[in-house]
Amino acid sequence: MSVTHLKQLCEETYTKLKRVSMDLERFLNQVTLIGLVNQSGDPEEYEAYYRNYLSDLRHLLVYCENAYERLGVALRRAKFNEEYAEEVLYQVYHSCINNFYYPKGEVYEEDGRYSYTDHDAIIFRKEVTPELKQLTISLSKVFEQMRDDLHYYETDYITKKRMQKA
Repeated sequence: MSVTHLKQLCEETYTKLKRVSMDLERFLNQVTLIGLVNQSGDPEEYEAYYRNYLSDLRHLLVYCENAYERLGVALRRAKFNEEYAEEVLYQVYHSCINNFYYPKGEVYEEDGRYSYTDHDAIIFRKEVTPELKQLTISLSKVFEQMRDDLHYYETDYITKKRMQKA
């Protein structure tokens, strides 16, 4: 991968992660667990679900903020450090993207069959508020782009690193 392409990939990923972080922070600053539960029909059924959902979103926010800050460092250095940039992009894939698609609380999942259609690929375990649904679907579109852009860092990057050590 050329240095120019790698730097461009870092810039695009930085911009996407910053947008995701801003959207997550805005949502998390406006919503409460009690507010979400009260919007549902059955508080007992939804309290644990929304608690897990909000916890997953907070973790995702931290991962995304850390990643875009590290990408910012890579982009601001006087001499662009390819090795550092690739390590950060690897972390973006394995912390941000994987944590979005595989939330610890299992509050939703991706149905890959829908990714090739115009349907949303996110399947919620329970019906959620319209705001939370809209946020999650909009984030899924950004994360899908990042996953496509960074697919190299899923496994090929580690294979390359192992071969360099051998």
